[in-house]
Amino acid sequence: MTGKRDKKGRVLRQGERQRKDGRYEYRYKDAHGETRSIYSWRLVESDSIPKGRKNGKPLRELEKDIIRDLEDSVNSYTAHRTTLNSFYDAYIETKYELKQSTRTNYKYMYGKYVRDEIGMKNVAEIKYSDIKKFYVHLIRDIGFKPNSMEIIHTILHPVFNVAVRDGFIRSNPTDGVMAEIKKSHNWEKPKRHALTEPQQERFIEFISGSSTYCHWKPLFTVLLGTGARIGEVLGLRWNDCDFKQNIIDINHNLIYRQQDSGKMEMHITTPKTKAGTRIVPMFADVRAALLQVRQRQIENGVNQCVVDGYSNFVFQNRYDEMLTPHAVNRVIDRIIRDCNLEETEQAKQEQREPVLLPHFSVHNLRHTFCTRLCENEPNLKIIQEIMGHRNIETTMDVYNEAIKERKVASFASLEGKIRISDAAGFTHYFTHFG
Repeated sequence: MTGKRDKKGRVLRQGERQRKDGRYEYRYKDAHGETRSIYSWRLVESDSIPKGRKNGKPLRELEKDIIRDLEDSVNSYTAHRTTLNSFYDAYIETKYELKQSTRTNYKYMYGKYVRDEIGMKNVAEIKYSDIKKFYVHLIRDIGFKPNSMEIIHTILHPVFNVAVRDGFIRSNPTDGVMAEIKKSHNWEKPKRHALTEPQQERFIEFISGSSTYCHWKPLFTVLLGTGARIGEVLGLRWNDCDFKQNIIDINHNLIYRQQDSGKMEMHITTPKTKAGTRIVPMFADVRAALLQVRQRQIENGVNQCVVDGYSNFVFQNRYDEMLTPHAVNRVIDRIIRDCNLEETEQAKQEQREPVLLPHFSVHNLRHTFCTRLCENEPNLKIIQEIMGHRNIETTMDVYNEAIKERKVASFASLEGKIRISDAAGFTHYFTHFG
């Protein structure tokens, strides 16, 4: 018995038919037994596209994809009708282990940069080239740096992994994209530079002598004397300071971030890793700075702020409110400006080269402490524990940089003190043979 034929007289396979408008249709049952249909204006590759109609794969090629997906238990029908946004929303709701701060950051980054862009596409239609194009767009047009790109990739990669594991797509289109992006852009994570010893001394000296900034000295002394992260210092409580043993117990962070509601809020969070929970000994300067703050609070009133049930905080602003990292960075910018203006004028009067402060953020103070520590402490394990580094590689990077600079400075100071050969002999050689 002869099967159905199309308008060109070609025999159609089971499940195939040609509609009255000329389109070809293939009906099949998906993995759940539901009847589905796919359509194309062409039966095979050699067919021409009717004028005014959208191009696409021929029906026979689509059939091959369907059969392959059914054999591999890939639910391509749903994947072609489900956006990346839908997959992300379902994924993020199941990530109960995420810290609230991390969850909030992920939602913010996805909502701002992904949702109205590639997030609108159906997950089955997103290819490797689409992801690469999207990443390049973020770098070139938005100005993304490596850290921001890593966040976006960290969000998207597991979402597509879930889609693969649940049988909606065959492979993860984000696989290998970041490696290619890093290679093509010759990316290196920007190095945070430590203040030199003269710069560090000038920074503290200026603050100490300034009526405008002197009340900030205890905070910066603690930052430069502990190497603690800004959130760890701003969240520091008197309960965490043991003046008998002269140690500081670092066990939580103060964060200030935009929440799902869009509002900026303060919260307390525990360290991301076990290494973040640590004991840091007090230097005499740090102890004195903390006691100065304590005396000031006794005279003017104790910090009454409460954040997520935590209270008795060490640091506060002049309005008895919690400080934020943004506020600290803003005051650093002002200090750098005013300090450099003063130093330039003094150096001019004294006919010397000025010691100018470079532009830096509060995190550079942590890096500065770590550098000073590396310059004076050979035990990497001790440095790692004090800094709260999860990986020893991070500690080694700072250590190697600090030692390199110290070696260069050491050799410069030894110039002319160590006799290697007869300088006159070299002079004689170059005179006669040069």
